[in-house]
Amino acid sequence: MKKYFFFDIDLKTHQIVPSAKVALEKLKQAGHFVCLNTGRAHYKAEKTRKEFNFENMVCNGGNGIVLDGILKENIPLDKQGALKIIQEAKEKGIGYLVAINDSQEPTTYILDKEFDYTQVENFYKIYLALDEKEEASFQNKDQLGSLRFEKEYLMFQPDNKKGGIFKMMEILQAPIQEVVVFGDDYNDLDMFDKDLWTGVAMGNACDALKEKATYITDKNVDDGIYNICEKMGWF
Repeated sequence: MKKYFFFDIDLKTHQIVPSAKVALEKLKQAGHFVCLNTGRAHYKAEKTRKEFNFENMVCNGGNGIVLDGILKENIPLDKQGALKIIQEAKEKGIGYLVAINDSQEPTTYILDKEFDYTQVENFYKIYLALDEKEEASFQNKDQLGSLRFEKEYLMFQPDNKKGGIFKMMEILQAPIQEVVVFGDDYNDLDMFDKDLWTGVAMGNACDALKEKATYITDKNVDDGIYNICEKMGWF
């Protein structure tokens, strides 16, 4: 039976253990669909997709779809939610930074007192200079999905990896129960659902993800991806 594999690969280091590379190629040779699934923006994930020979990718937190190397869609943040967040930030004197396209990370910061956020067509990310202690008092925080990598700022970006899988499977017109997802961290919780498909947590995964997993394999550095694929007969 053909399976549809969605892998969350660590894009910070741009490294993957050799056995995992072998596993990905063997899965494709066996006729399975293999796809990168990442929360990262399309422009940032595209390099990794090509480097590790993924023809398919769910990116931008589920809002971007790449099929056979072609970007099919890349949906921005909900505009009304974005406007509410920025409006509250302005009212409270909280600094904000917006990414209005998915082409490059902002590296030069310019204070533009004439900038009119209400005239922006699309928002892809919003950064707020909001300390983690002040986060609870920000009323519109739940308008959009958010992540915090540093205690000094809160980042709003798409957070719907599961939705991205649904979109991809709809395009492929493939059975949802044949999906297999791999993950290791809290940002993968969204795509783990035992009632829908198979979830494989790496041995180094967080406990919360292991609790939602169908199977738990070895750590990534201990050939976890290869070992579970071989054990399950997916090759």
